[in-house]
Amino acid sequence: MAKHGKKYQDAAKQFDSEATYEPLQAIELVKKTASAKFDESVEVAVRLGVDPRKQDQAVRGVVVLPHGTGKTKRVLVFAKGDKVKEAEAAGADYVGDADMINKIQQGWFEFDVCVATPDMMAEVGKLGRILGGKGLMPNPKAGTVTFDVSKAVQEIKAGKIEYRLDKAGQIHAPIGKVSFDADKLNENLKTLVDALNRAKPAAAKGIYLKNIAVSSTMGPSARVSTAVYR
Repeated sequence: MAKHGKKYQDAAKQFDSEATYEPLQAIELVKKTASAKFDESVEVAVRLGVDPRKQDQAVRGVVVLPHGTGKTKRVLVFAKGDKVKEAEAAGADYVGDADMINKIQQGWFEFDVCVATPDMMAEVGKLGRILGGKGLMPNPKAGTVTFDVSKAVQEIKAGKIEYRLDKAGQIHAPIGKVSFDADKLNENLKTLVDALNRAKPAAAKGIYLKNIAVSSTMGPSARVSTAVYR
C-alpha cells in the first residue's frame, strides 16, 4: 500500500476509522480536513449488496444533483437538421455530425459528455471502440440518446451525473466541491442515495446499502451511517 503524505496522515487522525458518522457530520469532517491548495471534489463510495457479475443485479442510472457538482461539463451533441440549433440554444459546447465523428477519429477529446439523437446512432456507432473505452458512448439508459436534446443538455449542465456499479460492487460519484456548504453537499448525497434505493434490483437479497463513505479528492474517507437512508 502506498504511503500517504503528512497532510493526509494529520487529517486521518481527526477521523475514527471504526466509527460511522451521521451524513452531515461526515461531510463536515471531510470539509474540515481537506488541505489541498485547490478546491477538492467531494466524492462518495457506496458498497451495495448485489452481485455485479449478474445482469439482473446491475445498478445503473442518472440523477440530477440539486446543487450540481461544481464542475461545468463540456457537452458534445451529435445531431443534424433542426436539432443542431436546438442543441446550440440549450448550451451545448459542440454540435455536429460527420465532422465531429471525423474529428474524434483523429484524436480530439475536448468534451466530457456525448449526447446523440437516435437517427445519428448508426454513424456514432463507428466510434464505439473509441468512446466506449473512455465511458463516453451515448446510451439510452443514461438519457444521452434522445431527440429531446434541449432537456438532455440542460440537465447535464445543471448537474446530472451517471452512476454505474463497478466490478467490486461499488458506486463512485462526485457530490460537489469542498467549497460547497455542508447542507448542500448533504442534500446532494441524499439525492444520490435515494436514486440508488429506487434503482434497487428486484433480484437483490439481504442488506442493499452496505457501506457509504465520503471523502475529498486528497483526503481520508469518513464512514456514513446507512440507517438514515433505509
